[in-house]
Amino acid sequence: MATETPPPSKSPSRLPSSEEFVAVHESAEFGELRSSYRGFAFPLTVAFIAWYLLYVLLSNYAGDFMGTKLFGNFNVAMALGLAQFLTTFLIAWWYARTAAARFDPKAEAIKSRMEGGA
Repeated sequence: MATETPPPSKSPSRLPSSEEFVAVHESAEFGELRSSYRGFAFPLTVAFIAWYLLYVLLSNYAGDFMGTKLFGNFNVAMALGLAQFLTTFLIAWWYARTAAARFDPKAEAIKSRMEGGA
């Protein structure tokens, strides 16, 4: 299976000093990267946990509703359970796509500057 990521470099990279880490941590560029990441990941995480807990609560306290047959032996509980898997994969795909487009280029720029000493 081919990947888009090149293999790691054989040459050792320069290790930044602790002062450089602090400077980058306090920089506007890093703050914007952290803010955009949190603005994407945290609401999505909260939404998924709420969706999962809704499923668990419905399973425990709304047995008649969850047992409602949609067609054949396929009921609401089965439909919502399969939807849990679907949303898990969709969120993972969405995150990977968003990270590759928005977060990774900014993080790579910060990393290369720190390792290059620029």
